[in-house]
Amino acid sequence: MKIAILTLGTRGDVQPYAVLGKALKERGHEVVLSTAGNFESLVTSYGLDFIPVDLDFQELVNSKEAGNLMKGPLKALREIKNLKNKMSPLIQDALGKFYELARQSDRVLFHVKTLADYFADQFPQKMIKTDVVPATQPTSAFPNPVFSALPLPAFLNWFTFKLSELGLKMWRKTVQDFRQNVGLPKKFRKPDLMSIYGISELLLKKPDDYPHNSFFTGFWLDNTPVELPQDLTDFIADGQPPLLITFGSMPFNNKRNIPELINTLNRQLNIRIIVVKGWGLSDTEAFSQNPDIKVIDAAPYDKLFPLVKAVVHHGGIGTTASCLKAGKPFLTCPVLHPLGDQFFWGKIAYQKGVALYPQPIKKLQEEKFVTAVKELLENETLYTKAKGFSKQLNREDGIKKAIELIERWK
Repeated sequence: MKIAILTLGTRGDVQPYAVLGKALKERGHEVVLSTAGNFESLVTSYGLDFIPVDLDFQELVNSKEAGNLMKGPLKALREIKNLKNKMSPLIQDALGKFYELARQSDRVLFHVKTLADYFADQFPQKMIKTDVVPATQPTSAFPNPVFSALPLPAFLNWFTFKLSELGLKMWRKTVQDFRQNVGLPKKFRKPDLMSIYGISELLLKKPDDYPHNSFFTGFWLDNTPVELPQDLTDFIADGQPPLLITFGSMPFNNKRNIPELINTLNRQLNIRIIVVKGWGLSDTEAFSQNPDIKVIDAAPYDKLFPLVKAVVHHGGIGTTASCLKAGKPFLTCPVLHPLGDQFFWGKIAYQKGVALYPQPIKKLQEEKFVTAVKELLENETLYTKAKGFSKQLNREDGIKKAIELIERWK
């Protein structure tokens, strides 16, 4: 089959789809992945054909307009309008490329951020919603992950999913203009589509009130052929297993001096640390003279995580899944808070006994943070439960199950 994969967002919204696409290609399918142009090297490294679009979420998140959204309600309202004007032509262009690619394909796997369900009425038999965060299908079982940090009672769980719909409705005119441009009627009804989620039910059970055509397959994780660089393996081997710290690919502003906090961990707990650089932690000069802290740009998590003691991370579902697979306990420090799904995954992992309760990065306090990391390194119950969870998780094959659903669905 000709299979098109459509996705938008940050690295965490792209890599799982590239992993799935690689496996589909190995099954003999013709696979093309379309997303923002800045992910070309990532996508092609998985051996997939690539079609770029100009809608770069990472650039938009780092823009002046996006930054001003956090500076009070009046400024936020003005910047929402500015951001909408800036994004509208980019969305229309991306929708045009996605639509043409979908028209030529036998199967279309799409992330909800692509808005591809706004043209799915044209060929519903080939369109499959494909996500790693269950943020659009209403349920009473849990709150919308994007709003899970808000102090809302459980009886409002279903309502929180309607909030996502309100956010999408701001693009109604943009979508109508796109449909008119490609000769489709403005009025339409979204079809009832099959949905697959790259989520393990060991972590989050599929709700009983989900539709019959929604499936949790298990995580979409890769076994990469790339080996760790020699200098990194030498550092790991030169002492006790280090703590790993990564805050993902999202930019963030924080009043706390994060490099100084990391140096404090090193001094007070006498531990070695690996730091993965990212947009929010790009200035790592403070570590340059510290032989106990190793800074890296990136590394395959499936190779790196089994070699570290524990992990402090932002809470993205991909990093969370990698910790669970490796059997490593963790502490999440959500970069996106109170909105965003990072707190959601951290809290669920805490409830499963494999992680500490999340500490949002904007609320980090030195003493509390050091105490939490000390517990992360010394709490044997965490390690026992993390290893047990890993054994169960490694019996699953989320990729295999997803492919079975994709191939057989009519």
